[in-house]
Amino acid sequence: MLKGNFLRGLGYLGEGFRLIRQPGLRLFVIIPLVLNVILFGLLFYYLAGLFSAMIATAMGWLPDWAWLQSLDWLFWLLYGVVILLMLAYGFVILANLIGSPFYGYLAELTEKHLTGQEVVSDAGWMGLLKDTPRMLWREVQKIAYYLPRALGLFILGILPVVNLVAAVLWILFNGWMMALQYVDYPADNHKVSFGRLRKDLAASRLSAMGFGLPVALAAMVPVLNLIVVPAAVCGATAFWVRENDSTQQ
Repeated sequence: MLKGNFLRGLGYLGEGFRLIRQPGLRLFVIIPLVLNVILFGLLFYYLAGLFSAMIATAMGWLPDWAWLQSLDWLFWLLYGVVILLMLAYGFVILANLIGSPFYGYLAELTEKHLTGQEVVSDAGWMGLLKDTPRMLWREVQKIAYYLPRALGLFILGILPVVNLVAAVLWILFNGWMMALQYVDYPADNHKVSFGRLRKDLAASRLSAMGFGLPVALAAMVPVLNLIVVPAAVCGATAFWVRENDSTQQ
């Protein structure tokens, strides 16, 4: 039986957008945002042409069956959704690799703002530099978890008819990955292993999906996907503070 509260999970992203406006948190929102704007601007130009080529190639694989050809518009839509979801999380992976040292500290400051208590870690810029290798390795662990599962879903997504199911599975998987991605920041601040975090979130899966799904959808929207990353970090920290007791049981 799935545990947690989906509707409660939905509220954490909205809380994250409110938190990023706090004066003490803004600096660690602005710096990675500027870096990501530069990166995304370059990538968008390249991926615009790549996306069209991938859609055309996928459609060329369809067998010449009359009933399939009559559903041409539907397969365009489904292939587009699958590829867009892949690109959405790909953007998030790159954004988090760049911003991970800032986002770990942002999660720390957010938790202090919410609880009034210091997180046990090295504070300040020196602590940030010291923790950077560990934070980057944590991002590599998340990518290693994501890629084989994404590959399996991608193979399903390019198969005609089967992609009807694959598109739904992609949405659910991306929602789960977004919850893992962002709740990992406060969890890492508390030295909770990535494996332990997966078990904890699985114990409150409905809440995790309620948080992760709107993040995944927002990551598909140009411009909004730049702003949603720091908001998701803050929202995930609120998730950690409020849901942690239930996930530890």
